[in-house]
Amino acid sequence: MICSMTAFARADRHLQGYSLAWEIKSVNHRYLEVSPRLPDALRGLENGVREKCRKALARGKVEVTLRYQQDDSEASLELNETLVKQLSDVSRRVGDIVQHPGQVNPMEILRYPGVLSSQELDVELLQREALSLLDEALQALIDTRAREGEQLGKLIEDRLDGIGTQVEIVKAAIPRIKEAQRERLRHRIQEVVESPDPDRLEQELVLLAQKMDVEEELDRLITHVAEVRRILKKGGHIGRRLDFLMQELNREANTTASKSVDSETTAAAVELKVLIEQMREQIQNIE
Repeated sequence: MICSMTAFARADRHLQGYSLAWEIKSVNHRYLEVSPRLPDALRGLENGVREKCRKALARGKVEVTLRYQQDDSEASLELNETLVKQLSDVSRRVGDIVQHPGQVNPMEILRYPGVLSSQELDVELLQREALSLLDEALQALIDTRAREGEQLGKLIEDRLDGIGTQVEIVKAAIPRIKEAQRERLRHRIQEVVESPDPDRLEQELVLLAQKMDVEEELDRLITHVAEVRRILKKGGHIGRRLDFLMQELNREANTTASKSVDSETTAAAVELKVLIEQMREQIQNIE
């Protein structure tokens, strides 16, 4: 399986009184860099978040954001009825003492400290739920990465086919180019020397043939293409290996271009470099 490093995933969970949501965004990076963003109440999760990301992912710059929201409509308020009765009795007694009887104002009693209290947050339960939900978000991210990676693999395969086509074009042109170079060199020498030395002429032709010989470069291109296909088929964490092979392919393409003495092979060498650069850009996103 080929995985892209560029992906986004989200996982939500609604529980009694609150809701949790993880958002994970990853982009290409040389190594794995995890940046957790957590609410203050759940800062203690940072090490656990980093550990889970390290186990699930190999490369990429990953932003992991947890959103926590308490549901006010389901917030549980506890009334201290004993304290309310005491305050009510005291209010009445004070009214009798100052000879100013009246009804007790409930809102005034509610403002008294300790009359109302909210249900304490179970941090341990919240952390367990958050880590469990993180597993779901990470799996969704991996699935997205795999789908993106599959598409990248197809794009790279298309470019590999294109490289194979250009190699065949150059190979087919080599005999014609060699013969044309031989004739061109023979005519030039004859223009200068009426009776050229056949041995000397043959030596010059051999030297010219050696300078323009790209058979080794083409063979290495074919070998590297086969290796790229093998690695793509194997899958896994292959981004760095493929990046190295792109450097090797580019080196052979440059050498082929430098040895070119014909417009057709020059055009093929340029196309080779374009295809390799397109692959290299795609491979930058592979984990």
